[in-house]
Amino acid sequence: MELAAGVAKVSKWAVRESGDTLEVIERPHGGLSLVLADGQGSGQAAKDLSNLVAKKAIGLLADGVRDGAVARAAHDFLYHYRHGQVSATLNIVSADLVSRTVVVSRNNPCPAILVLNGEVDLLNEPSLPIGMHRRMKPVVVERPITPGLRLLVYTDGIESAGRRQNRRLDVLGEVRRLVAEADGSPLDLAEGLLDAAVRLDQGRPNDDMSVLALAVLPRQRDDLTRRMWISFPIG
Repeated sequence: MELAAGVAKVSKWAVRESGDTLEVIERPHGGLSLVLADGQGSGQAAKDLSNLVAKKAIGLLADGVRDGAVARAAHDFLYHYRHGQVSATLNIVSADLVSRTVVVSRNNPCPAILVLNGEVDLLNEPSLPIGMHRRMKPVVVERPITPGLRLLVYTDGIESAGRRQNRRLDVLGEVRRLVAEADGSPLDLAEGLLDAAVRLDQGRPNDDMSVLALAVLPRQRDDLTRRMWISFPIG
C-alpha cells in the first residue's frame, strides 16, 4: 500500500491572498500529517492567522505530540495570543504508521467525509473553531489503515458556495458522484469537489475554498521512493 494526498484550493474572488493554509510533515515515528487551517475573514489578515495556527500545529507534530493534543495546544496558543477575539478552523489529517490508523482531528463545523468499501459517510459530530472560548477540544476519529480508504476535509467556502444564488452544494452527493465516475484518486476528489463549488459561485468564489483528500492506495511501483507534486500559480 501507499499513502497519497491531493489538495485543491482557491482564493476568494478578487482577493489576492487566501486565508487558508496547508502544511504537511512526515511524522517522526513514521507516517504523514497534513494540517489545514482557515483564518477568520479573508485576505492578508486571515492568511497571517491561518499561518500562525498551522505552523504551531506542525511544530508540535514534528516533536511527536499526538494529534488531539496538538489541536488543544493550538487552540490555547491562539486564545491567549489574540485574547479570544479571533477564530480559526483547524483540521489535522494523519496516517500514523505506529498505530496503523488514519486519524482526523476536527475543530471545524464542516464535517469530514470517509469513503470505504464503496460507502461514503459524513463524520459530522458537532465541532467548533479554535480561538474563541477558554475550553475547546477537537473531535477525533480514528480508523484502521485499509486499502481503498479515502478521507476528505474542507473549509467553509465549499459549503457556502452558491449562497448568492440561494443555492447550496450537496457535498456528500458530489463526493458520491466523483467516487462512482472516476478512480477516486485523492487529487481527482479534491479538484472535483472544488470545481463543483466554484461553478455554483459562477466562477467567482465567494470565500476562500480548500479541499484536502488522503487515500490509501495499492502501491504502483516496487521501489520505496517518496514523491510530491505541486502546482502553484504565480500570475
